[in-house]
Amino acid sequence: MDILNKVKNIHFIGIGGISMSGLAEVMLRSGFNVTGSDLNDSSIIDRLRSSGAQVFLSHEPSNVESSDLVVYTAAVKNDNPEIIRAKELHIPIVDRAEFLGTIMKKYGYGIAIAGCHGKTTTTSLASIIFKNAQLDPTILIGGELEAIGGNVRVGNTKYFITEACEYVESFLKFHPYVAAILNIEEDHLDYFKDINHILSAFEKFVRLIPRDGCLIVCADNQNSVDVSHKADCNILTYGIDNNADFMAKNITFNEKGHPSFDVVRRGELLGRFGLSVPGLHNVLNSLAAIVIAVNAGISISVIRDSLLEYHGTNRRFDIKGIGNNITVIDDYAHHPTEIKATLDAAKQYPHNKIWCIFQPHTYSRTKTLFSDFAASFYGADKVIIPDIYSASREKNNGDIHSTDLVEEINKNSNNAIYKNNFDEIADMIAKESEPGDLVFTMGAGDVYKLAPEILNRIKYK
Repeated sequence: MDILNKVKNIHFIGIGGISMSGLAEVMLRSGFNVTGSDLNDSSIIDRLRSSGAQVFLSHEPSNVESSDLVVYTAAVKNDNPEIIRAKELHIPIVDRAEFLGTIMKKYGYGIAIAGCHGKTTTTSLASIIFKNAQLDPTILIGGELEAIGGNVRVGNTKYFITEACEYVESFLKFHPYVAAILNIEEDHLDYFKDINHILSAFEKFVRLIPRDGCLIVCADNQNSVDVSHKADCNILTYGIDNNADFMAKNITFNEKGHPSFDVVRRGELLGRFGLSVPGLHNVLNSLAAIVIAVNAGISISVIRDSLLEYHGTNRRFDIKGIGNNITVIDDYAHHPTEIKATLDAAKQYPHNKIWCIFQPHTYSRTKTLFSDFAASFYGADKVIIPDIYSASREKNNGDIHSTDLVEEINKNSNNAIYKNNFDEIADMIAKESEPGDLVFTMGAGDVYKLAPEILNRIKYK
């Protein structure tokens, strides 16, 4: 039974989130009446209002009373007053992932991009390629992409492109015809028990792909390769270091750290490609997008031009500004692998010293990956660690603190200090940074708020 055939009024609890707002916008453009609630106003909510949504800045029982369906995020608990009222009125309630899966089912060519790192970048690259190929895709991205004017695009064809997050196994509610697995590592350990639990979730995910569909896998990540053996569909591999169907060779970097590389398919040179974003990790991300596009029959020339058009998404090596020749960059990296990749990319970028203000995200991740985090900062000259960010996702039981991480980092690279007050951090950067320095605000919490404060101060040095 398709629940969307029976509803007209849809209410989104937590509508201001990047994914929920995208779903709401898809529904608005599909002719549904949309309401929603959130606790804070934002530019995303302003955009939804301008598109016709009614948004309440509080969670009240009355908000749902005219709804035919209520959609909620994983952060919303059962004691939410809107959830309670919807149950009293017997209004159907679905979570975000299930709702996304319901939408995805309506498209004949759903592309789901999964992995612990690189999903937003790879989804963005694939989206630009499909859009430029005139395939008119519907797109949902976990970040703001200039090429589509936000995080969502509603098309009128069979193509649907989205990120597929493994957290709480939400991607198992999707319906992919094509899926990509970029990498699999230990993460989200507030939900998953261990790496075997994570692998089990990905094994279930690849079994969702129909026999005539395709799984695209990074050959440089052994966990991804192992999981691919559970799929019953066509498989294409890509990589740099290990033999694969599609390989990047002869990689070079320009003065901004932007890579160029040859792509070879089973011994045949497809051409030379370039990127407008830095980092070796983005060569792998772009390879995944190239394979997705080639598998869909898109021409090499369109792919090549589209890759160059991509200049990044919000919070991915996101240059926020330059003051006194000091460049401030914001990045979402919150896992040891991502930190290393971002700092490695920074090494290719023109710089004097590299400052990294890293805000750990969740106590469970910090504790479980403690040694990996401690060894992640060799690429930075100076590291500042504020308190662990968790919001309402976890409770602090007192067994891990940022000062523990600082102590361990200093056993490795001896370049870290603890400082929690954002104003004091911004003052320190303004006082001690020098022309040519790169300053990163890094993490999945609210550390991004520091970037404009730092810029305000260094402009007046």
